[in-house]
Amino acid sequence: MALSRQQMAMRVARELRDGYYVNLGIGIPTLVANYIPAGMEVMLQSENGLLGMGPFPTAEQLDADLINAGKQTVTAIAGASIFSSAESFAMIRGGHVDLTVLGAFEVDVQGNIASWMIPGKLVKGMGGAMDLVAGADNIIVTMTHASKNGASKLLPKCTLPLTGAGCIHKVVTDLAYMEISEGKFWLKERAPGVSVDEIASKTAGEMVVPEVVEEMGF
Repeated sequence: MALSRQQMAMRVARELRDGYYVNLGIGIPTLVANYIPAGMEVMLQSENGLLGMGPFPTAEQLDADLINAGKQTVTAIAGASIFSSAESFAMIRGGHVDLTVLGAFEVDVQGNIASWMIPGKLVKGMGGAMDLVAGADNIIVTMTHASKNGASKLLPKCTLPLTGAGCIHKVVTDLAYMEISEGKFWLKERAPGVSVDEIASKTAGEMVVPEVVEEMGF
């Protein structure tokens, strides 16, 4: 059974490490804030100038003036800092973010990512994604494995305008966790109840399958 958006965020959260500074992109990545492991200290950074985001607010915590880069209301943890967008981008461009989590429209076997434009459709645009893929060495993409019409998003070559080239090494989809190297997708884990055959049928780029593919546990 394909993972829910929440389960995808939970799987991504397993890649967090104590002391990390982390930027969460718009969409599914923002949900990762709700699944930081207990006892782990992670500082979430937002392009609009917030370091130290907490989980999404309850009705009692809601502050309309406290938002992330996607204009969603958020909370701030103890020790959080608020600063200008210019300082925030200096932090990103200076390589001071340990992990970036992004959504995408397409990812290919060379680690290229297309996440900002679909010709003829109204989308939110580039935002800080170009700076994030250029300034971070550790990037995870999380997205559905295929589009609503069933077309694979894991391709031999991206067809949409690129956000960044050769920068993606890990992908978490609703069907699988994969790593990208040597011009291939390497299948590492599969969603509970999802077969390797289903994953293969929805992966257009070349995929390497080990003898044993672990099932994600939740």
